[in-house]
Amino acid sequence: MAPAGVERTRYAVVGTGHRAQMYVEALCGPHADVGRIVAWCEPNPQRVAYYDAFVAEHAPVWWTDQGRTIAVVEPAALERMIADHAIDRVIVTAPDAEHADLVVRALRAGADVVLEKPMTTSVDGARAISAAVAETGRELVLTFNYRYSPRNSALRAVITSGEIGDVTAVHLEWVLDTVHGADYFRRWHRDRDRSGGLLVHKASHHFDLANWWVDDEPATVSAQARRRFYGAEHAPTGSSHDPFLIDLADDPRLAALYQGAERHDGYRRDQDPFAPGVTIDDTMAVLVGYRGGAMLSYSLTAYGPWEGYRVSVTGTRGRAELEVVERAAIVLGEGARPVVDPSAVEDATPDAVRHRGDRLVVQTHWGAAREVEIPAGEGAHGGGDAVMLRDLFRGPGTDPLGRAAGLGDGVAATAVGLAANVSARSGETVRVADLVLTARSDDATRPFEGAR
Repeated sequence: MAPAGVERTRYAVVGTGHRAQMYVEALCGPHADVGRIVAWCEPNPQRVAYYDAFVAEHAPVWWTDQGRTIAVVEPAALERMIADHAIDRVIVTAPDAEHADLVVRALRAGADVVLEKPMTTSVDGARAISAAVAETGRELVLTFNYRYSPRNSALRAVITSGEIGDVTAVHLEWVLDTVHGADYFRRWHRDRDRSGGLLVHKASHHFDLANWWVDDEPATVSAQARRRFYGAEHAPTGSSHDPFLIDLADDPRLAALYQGAERHDGYRRDQDPFAPGVTIDDTMAVLVGYRGGAMLSYSLTAYGPWEGYRVSVTGTRGRAELEVVERAAIVLGEGARPVVDPSAVEDATPDAVRHRGDRLVVQTHWGAAREVEIPAGEGAHGGGDAVMLRDLFRGPGTDPLGRAAGLGDGVAATAVGLAANVSARSGETVRVADLVLTARSDDATRPFEGAR
């Protein structure tokens, strides 16, 4: 039971797929004293049943005080759910293309919103969300958990200390391997209309990190993007196809959420990444010019033999370099089933060579390089999840690193991906201001004015 007199925030979870579990676990465990889930907004009864069972097993007794159960509501009834169940905050973990509609409706119905990245998949979506925040005055929180990873926070601390001077250039290379990378081509993300492609869905994390490290907003974007590995046109022949297929039965959680759930909505979680229907790219390169003059060069590939990222930040006084290897190799043997996302788990698995350590090196002009110690973290995604969840459910305290993310951060991160998609199709450099992404767009040279 919660302490007497404590009023818990009333939450609804919109979208009860795999991504929702982090939030449900937090509200059933370490943050049960400050929040409670009172409604699921989800059309698939199998996924609702999974989370009902999870709550019954893990939640404290107050979940069922006076016979209370968690309501189940269809997305069409979102507004009525917020009113009938006095919802304070809505957690949106639905597919990306649905974010704008759900966020706008929730805000206008009187609830604050916690939004899983990316903010949206379209320019119109960004405008609609920005307008709804301005209109309602309600809170929108973006969950950019990579900011909270100690290694990324350590790099931010080096930059803000001024040791390497003013940032002039950032190079960020991100590699997804043939287990995790392939997974984006098995599920709904393979459809550009639903995910915005990896430059929006996945890279919004990466662009947010770059924007946060540089502490500036993107002004121009130029990009190229191709599909060079996945899709029907690249399907391998013979047995080499097999390592890219998954069996949902190998993962109890995926099996419970998705195996057999197709009969309710037709969605298949275990599609062949080389089957027809893939419309997203797997090889991308982006150049970003920031308003303050810094530059970012970024690359993303989704079929590497290892998984992780390398970033170098060059300034007027020196340079900082961070290397992160989240899975050094995929070693397949008889019965081997590597975890899909190595960044989302805390412990190694016997069938894959995982994390081999993070390394942050700083070197100033005319001096020797030094290695910066990276503190241990809590939880998955590089040790950032636990800290982010504390901020999310208990409110951020004083944070000199400014890790909590709001509307302006979501707009800025999504802006790079949206502009990159336009540039990759047109071959032209895109001015972010020309996209007019926010509600206050009267000054085209300040596209994010009023959004922070």
